[in-house]
Amino acid sequence: MLAASPIAPMLPVVNLDRARRFYEDMLGLPLVEDLSGPDTLVFECGQRTLLGVYMRPTPTKADHTEAAFQVNDIENTMRMLSSRGVVFEHYDMPGLKTNRQGIADMNGSRAAWFKDPEGNILGLFQMG
Repeated sequence: MLAASPIAPMLPVVNLDRARRFYEDMLGLPLVEDLSGPDTLVFECGQRTLLGVYMRPTPTKADHTEAAFQVNDIENTMRMLSSRGVVFEHYDMPGLKTNRQGIADMNGSRAAWFKDPEGNILGLFQMG
């Protein structure tokens, strides 16, 4: 029923201005003005998908990936994002270990993670 429907993750933020600067300036996502409002911002992503952020009084407590971007070249994407100030996470736990660049090899696919200023965990993944 929903297999052909685009999905739009909605992430909680405490500071909407800070989130807007991060998503627009650091990630390069264009704001969709007509879908955004005083307490919600919606950004356009690839293939006509959307990512929203909304105000809430308390910070997120997420300890998992809340949204991930599929990319063709993870290393190049990471270099570009790093040059804009994005800091990538490093993990060393059972079943998930990143290399010194912050990339995990997972059954032929590759992934990396970073946090927005609000603590939401975002990912990049490149299919194998």
